[in-house]
Order: sequence, then C-alpha cells, then structure tokens
Amino acid sequence: MITRLDQIIEVLKNNEKKRLVAAYANDSHTIGAVYDAIQHGIVDATLVGDRETIEKTCAEHNFDSSKFTIVHEPDELKAAQKAVELINNGEGDMIMKGLVSTDKYMKAILNKETGLMPPKAVLSHVTVMESPNYHKLIVFSDVAVIPQPDLNQKIAITNYVINVARALGIDKPKVALIAATEQVLLKMEACVHAAIISKMADRGQIKNAYVDGPLAIDVAIDKESAEIKKLDSPVAGDADCLVFPNIESGNVFYKVNTKLAKAELGAMVVGAKCPAILSSRGDSVKTKLYSIALAALVAQNK
Repeated sequence: MITRLDQIIEVLKNNEKKRLVAAYANDSHTIGAVYDAIQHGIVDATLVGDRETIEKTCAEHNFDSSKFTIVHEPDELKAAQKAVELINNGEGDMIMKGLVSTDKYMKAILNKETGLMPPKAVLSHVTVMESPNYHKLIVFSDVAVIPQPDLNQKIAITNYVINVARALGIDKPKVALIAATEQVLLKMEACVHAAIISKMADRGQIKNAYVDGPLAIDVAIDKESAEIKKLDSPVAGDADCLVFPNIESGNVFYKVNTKLAKAELGAMVVGAKCPAILSSRGDSVKTKLYSIALAALVAQNK
C-alpha cells in the first residue's frame, strides 16, 4: 500500500511507462514538469504546441528536447484538440494542460463528437494529499469542478475516490461522506445524500469500500473525536477518502491544508477516457510531479 506521495514514483519506475500528452506545451512550467517526470523515469511524453517556442524554451532551461516527441500546432485551441485526438488514437494514456486556457482545454475534452467523454459520464476533480498531521494519504473530492453535486454526481464521486484509493493499493478504502454533523438531519441535503449513499454501499450498490455518512470532518479523521461521540463505524477516525458536499467545503479543506499545514498533493480530473491533469502556474514543482505520477498510476489501473 502506498502511504506517501513519493512512493508513487518508486512504484511507477518498476512498471511499463505510460505516455503523457501535454496540450499547448509552450511554457517552461509545463515543459519543466513533464521533463522532471521523464527524468524520474515514470512517463514518456508528447508535447503539442509551437515547435520553435518549445525548442527555444528547452534550450533556455537546459532541457534535452530529444526526450520529447513534439507535435507542431501553434494555435492554442487546435493544440488542445490535437492532444485529445492523440489520446483517442491510442497515442497517449493521459492528458495535461499546458499554456492553453482552462476553458479551451476543457472544451476540447468535453466536445461531444471529438472529445474524451464517455456517454453520461461525470467529470470530477480528485486530490490525493499527504498531510504532516495525518497518518496516511487522504483522497478527496470535489474541490474544483462540480459546484453543487447532486445525488447522482455524488455517487459518481464516491466511486472515483474509491478507484483512486484502490490504485494506491488500499483494497477496501474507508470513505467518509462529509456533512456538518453525523446526525441525519432531513433539512440538510448533505446529510440526506450521505445517508442514501451509505445505505447503497451497505446493499452492495457501491462496491469495494467501507462507506459511512453523514460524518462531520472531525469524526471522519480524528479517532479521539469519534470515540468521544461513541460512533460505531469502520470509517470514523480513520478515513482514507472524503467526499465533500459542495465545492466550497472541499476547496477550503484543500487550501487550509496546503497553506497552513504545508500538506503536499497530487491532483487530476477523472471521468473522461483518461486522467486529465489541470496544473496551474501556482503549483509547486513537487505538486506537478506528483500530479503526473498520480495520473500515470491511475492510467495503469484502468
């Protein structure tokens, strides 16, 4: 079982490499992150973008451009579309956002005719976080894509975090469905949804995990709080996965942990035909590397 983010890299070194396709990779941030992953021996990579700009950037930062396959496409939107086309043609196993704007990147992925979305699929963001104040990795969702997930979307999100946790080697992950309280209060949608999903898991409609909720965040991740409140649950106090009721709660958890607790993480968008990396300029070098490694790990376990 993987218990630290750097262990993902070690696991990948022993497996067959997956190919990453970077969309409009004209910037040093993207090229540097991909080059770092190549140097660690965990992926092969194709950069789609302006060849002259890519080669100039590589020369300026002492990146060996021969390490990449470069596909020349100088137009931003067409580069994103070309990256998606390469994935659909079997020439890549995961896609990464380069300098292309997020809306154009997502437009290429979501295109109903030429994109990467299976019928009726739900796109969601999954984070794997390593906190110095928790005894293992935490897999959680959604902090970036779905503002107010409905019940069907929460069911999909629950299955996504289970799949990612299992890729990390956790045979039967413990999933906490987060609300403001562990009481089932009918006027609180988060409580009602959590109770329904928890019962679905009890009946075998959601498999390969212990699922419990509603659970407040303290009883989900703090054993003492769970004991004080006398919760009899295989999940309480020891959660592997957290499903948040909305984007605000998930996003606040994400940012408080990274800014105040100095947690490190890897993250990706799931639900498409392949993992999609949505890194930003503000991400650390480690975060970008861990995000690529996480996507490669999940691609190997699809």
